[in-house]
Amino acid sequence: MNAATWQELRGKIALALLVRYASFAAMCALALFNETSRGPTLRDPLLEALPYLPWVDRINWVLWLCLYLPLGLAFFWTDTRRWIHYMYTGALVSLARGVCILATQLGPPNPEHVGPGIGDKSFVQAWLELISPLHVFVDSSQAAYLTQDLFFSGHAATSFLLWLYLREHRVLGWIALLAHILITSSVLFAHLHYTIDILGAWAVTYSLFALRTRGTSLALHPRGTSA
Repeated sequence: MNAATWQELRGKIALALLVRYASFAAMCALALFNETSRGPTLRDPLLEALPYLPWVDRINWVLWLCLYLPLGLAFFWTDTRRWIHYMYTGALVSLARGVCILATQLGPPNPEHVGPGIGDKSFVQAWLELISPLHVFVDSSQAAYLTQDLFFSGHAATSFLLWLYLREHRVLGWIALLAHILITSSVLFAHLHYTIDILGAWAVTYSLFALRTRGTSLALHPRGTSA
């Protein structure tokens, strides 16, 4: 991105970041409210067939960060206009996830390996820690407070949406697909999500992507076609 593009788009970039962050904060509030009552743990044949890998559980969040953030930055740099469109679609996916979490009331597939939940924290205190970059990236408050943010998987949805927007880039598209496969596999081997959470992430994310890009050049012909 050159200086002229930055001057032209900096206001739109700032607004896209603000909207995306606001949607994340709203989703966290809905997910946190879902922690006030325990949902049932369901049987999942696929999870029963897959071993629980504690080391995958430990690195799951770090894996997502290490794969998602560099790809997002590369996307921003190579095709800023399309990235702005992507951020608004991501905001819709985040809001849809919050509503679905609140509507489903599912209990964790592996109750023995989840965080303590809200515990003695107030709702506001826990929410502020959830949306704080310091706590999210350092203290992993997501893992501590959110034990039932299940349907649908945020890890699968965010990495899938990124691939949908990058899939026609010669290099970034393949990297994004591999990242999505690794991230999705990690949540299954960590027993963090049910199979239906992955399927739901694909269905909802693709539906919103299709609605947002239908009839536009963004659907099949991104501005940037190389990494």
